[in-house]
Amino acid sequence: MPMDNTPPDVPETPSAATALTRAVLEIDEYAAGLGWDRPAQLFALVDTDRLRTEEPGLAEQLELGGSGSSGLTPVEQDELPAGAPLDEFLATIAWPDAVAGCAMTVERLMLPPAAEATLPDGVPGPELTRWVAEHPERQEVRMTVAVLRDGRRESAVRLREKDTATEVLTGPDLVPGLADALAATFEE
Repeated sequence: MPMDNTPPDVPETPSAATALTRAVLEIDEYAAGLGWDRPAQLFALVDTDRLRTEEPGLAEQLELGGSGSSGLTPVEQDELPAGAPLDEFLATIAWPDAVAGCAMTVERLMLPPAAEATLPDGVPGPELTRWVAEHPERQEVRMTVAVLRDGRRESAVRLREKDTATEVLTGPDLVPGLADALAATFEE
């Protein structure tokens, strides 16, 4: 019988089948290392081999080393403008051709479906936000969403109460609204 040699106190990061999934999980892990209660973060996704070839200095700074592992390299962008609505900010972005995709991490409060059924009707945005924030069943989540120019998407969702790499949920359609907004940054 094979033995598991992983020490019990070392968490395992979920394996990822695609370069896009690996990039999303890398960004999620990076954001987790920074802690909670952080502003949204935007990342360019660039082809790692292309980055090594065209920007060797940046590749060295990012510690990408020589050839070998191909995939996507997340490059964190400048901090988002404070107070700017996310959808309005994203509408101002245009990526250069060297950028294969983009990703964003955003923290939000979510309610389980049963609690959503009790949402008050006709409540203005700020009051609704306060109602959700005070709801006893609210869940704090960090969503990491990535899109590529060719339309592929991936997301990772991490609950604050289950803040471990093994509890991260992934899938292409977990946060469709944010994925659509990110995809629109590649439309001409």
